[in-house]
Amino acid sequence: RRISPGGENNNMTLQEKSRMEQAKQIQPKRDRRIAGRSYAALLIAIGAALGWLGGQLIALDGSPYYLIAGLMVIGAGLLLWRGDRRGAGLYGLMLLGTYVWALWEVGIDGWALAPRVIAPTLLGLWLLTPWAYPRGEKATKRNAPKAAIATAAGIALVILATGYFVTGDTSSTIPAASNDSGDGEWRAWGNDQGGTRFSPLNQITPENVGQLEIAWTYRTGFKQTGLPAPFEATPLKIGDSLYLCTPANDVIALDAETGREKWYFRAGTDESRVGFAVCRGVAYYRDPTAGEGPCAERIITATVDARLLAIDARTGSLCPAFGKGGAIDLRRGMGFVDKGYYYVTSAPQTIRGKIVLGGWVSDNQHVDEPAGVIRAFDAVTGAFAWAFDAGRPDRQGEPAAGEYYTRGTPNSWAPISADESLGLVYLPTGNSVPDWYGGQRRPFDDKYSSSVVAIDAETGVVRWSFQTAHHDLWDYDVASQPTLYDLPMGDRRVPALIQPTKRGEIFVLDRRTGKPLTAVEERPVPQTTVPGERTSPTQPFSTGMPSFAGPTLTETMMWGLTPLDQAWCRIEFLRSNYTGTLTPPTIGKQTLVYPGYVGGSDWGGVSIDTDRDILIGNSNRVAIRSILIPRKDADAMGIKPIAEGHHGNVGGTSAQGGTPYAVRITPFLSPLNVPCQQPPFGMLSAIDMKTRKLLWSKPFGTARDSGPFGMESMLPITMGVPNTAGSVVTRSGLTFIGATQDRYLRAFDTVSGRKLWQDRLPAGGQATPMSYMSRSGRQFVVIAAGGNFTLRSKTGDYVVAYALPKRR
Repeated sequence: RRISPGGENNNMTLQEKSRMEQAKQIQPKRDRRIAGRSYAALLIAIGAALGWLGGQLIALDGSPYYLIAGLMVIGAGLLLWRGDRRGAGLYGLMLLGTYVWALWEVGIDGWALAPRVIAPTLLGLWLLTPWAYPRGEKATKRNAPKAAIATAAGIALVILATGYFVTGDTSSTIPAASNDSGDGEWRAWGNDQGGTRFSPLNQITPENVGQLEIAWTYRTGFKQTGLPAPFEATPLKIGDSLYLCTPANDVIALDAETGREKWYFRAGTDESRVGFAVCRGVAYYRDPTAGEGPCAERIITATVDARLLAIDARTGSLCPAFGKGGAIDLRRGMGFVDKGYYYVTSAPQTIRGKIVLGGWVSDNQHVDEPAGVIRAFDAVTGAFAWAFDAGRPDRQGEPAAGEYYTRGTPNSWAPISADESLGLVYLPTGNSVPDWYGGQRRPFDDKYSSSVVAIDAETGVVRWSFQTAHHDLWDYDVASQPTLYDLPMGDRRVPALIQPTKRGEIFVLDRRTGKPLTAVEERPVPQTTVPGERTSPTQPFSTGMPSFAGPTLTETMMWGLTPLDQAWCRIEFLRSNYTGTLTPPTIGKQTLVYPGYVGGSDWGGVSIDTDRDILIGNSNRVAIRSILIPRKDADAMGIKPIAEGHHGNVGGTSAQGGTPYAVRITPFLSPLNVPCQQPPFGMLSAIDMKTRKLLWSKPFGTARDSGPFGMESMLPITMGVPNTAGSVVTRSGLTFIGATQDRYLRAFDTVSGRKLWQDRLPAGGQATPMSYMSRSGRQFVVIAAGGNFTLRSKTGDYVVAYALPKRR
């Protein structure tokens, strides 16, 4: 009879029920066996990969850890495949050895420890489950304590290490600030002609900065066209108006109180002419003879299709008496200028009634590119005033009919500074083209490249020049605005010029003569082996100032997300041509360049708190790789200079036409698309200019908006990320800066470096902020939030203004 346990009829026999119970017991064992062997197979595969990479490392005299760890992981996998509980113990022993080795290599440094310990620890957590053991739960109970101890130790190690934070100790006594709040204007790109970016305002203080809120937001309407076009503008504030430009050189006037648009001038630029459209700012000039008539106040801008424009600051109309209908063709005297080869990206400078500007010349395309000539024009009429042509420095006039400015000379694309009292204008220069091979360079190219050049604003005659890199082969053009500041030296102040560089060296010069005010040493550097090339036997090092270059790279500094890609990075590092800073490029072998061409210091430069004598600078520590490609091979690969419909950029593969070699420039990334060197990649630092000592230095920016394969990690943990743009400092002791790959505007205490406030921007803040006082007596902090293609930060067209809440 078929009866249930309760005595009821049932269609299932006792025999059938027994078989079902047995099946229920067998199935979990089968599942555990499959899971356990899958895990064991994974360990064997990972161990084999780690061992294979480790063997290559040992062959390069690298660390033996990866081979040893790989063999132990293979052994643990084989034992677990057989159901041998000793596999868990072997893996736990490998974990313990990993922790000891990691601490021995890098100490308590969270980001450096991460790729060494996190992945092995997480992989070991599976040993705490029954599914790791093909023979079932009994083996699990025996091995769980060992695995638990090892994994818990690893987790504790990671938690402890994430507290890592770099800071310096205050090295001098910092005086209190003046209470004078100034006039609240921002009349030049760097606030003053010397580019200190010091605001004399003190309404927003370290005590109330946490109350900042968005006062208004404006959108320019600029749309990306597919080519890189970062919104990097710093507005000017004149009277009740803000003036700024879009990447297409449209100029906009906004009400400084409300952000309301007053006028919008459409420049009508031909954006197809360029491969990298940007406008970092405009210039302002007041005609002292015009009274209150038309164009008495004018906004000066230079465009990405090589025009110089003068716009009535009140109406937004072109000034008809300037040049030809308000415009000057900057291609005049340049000879043939192909699309994308010459244009202007930084704000012009005005001094003694003249507009002075340089221009951007396309990198690395061919030797016969347009001139890097520096020119001046009358600020009222637009009449030509003078030119500095490096190839003919004794002739300041325009070329005669049928002649042109000397082609391929060093250019000046970065922001310019001026000293009205001395009558000097200071221009940072780049290389003669191309950047990565210089065998064809002429004596005047080598004289004026990668320098700061002081030119008489009245005549165009060079007064002095100082070179920051001799015969530059690393794209170390001087990208930062020279900062003019009166340096305390004993009981007096000396007119100084502070020149940050991509190398990370900071040179302090007497701006009257160009002579160093702090120690500079010529030191021997690695020499080239490339046929036809030459290198300078020495290079200048600013030993009297702290350096933003970062430490020399070593194998232990190689990074990644896991031990596998970290081992790959270590192999690539040891295979690379690298003997320290300024290792010259070579053929057939990757050369490591550190810092890379984004710096050190890039176009953001430094700010100076002139009350407290503190320099604030943000910098990068990002390595790149370069390799020279023989011309025959480059031709076979189809590497050609850019032309219409074929755009190029600073990095990548470039033709270097007219030389024996093309060049390939790539970031030094792991297979997971993360940097091969360990963080920090970006720093924010302060220098006490009285003692010339580092006041503090810390990683700058979080991992929030970066990650493998360009994904956002969402981790709000300070890492120190790549950054571009600069800061503004205020009399109240605050430093405001965006710049980082994550989308934040931050405020720091200038003296201590403590972060006091931050707010998330609608797009990347890769522009230098500014501060002003409105007509109602409110201090504003304004930043353009437009992102940056190269940094992979979100793009946009926002202008965001912050202020304290209105008083009720």
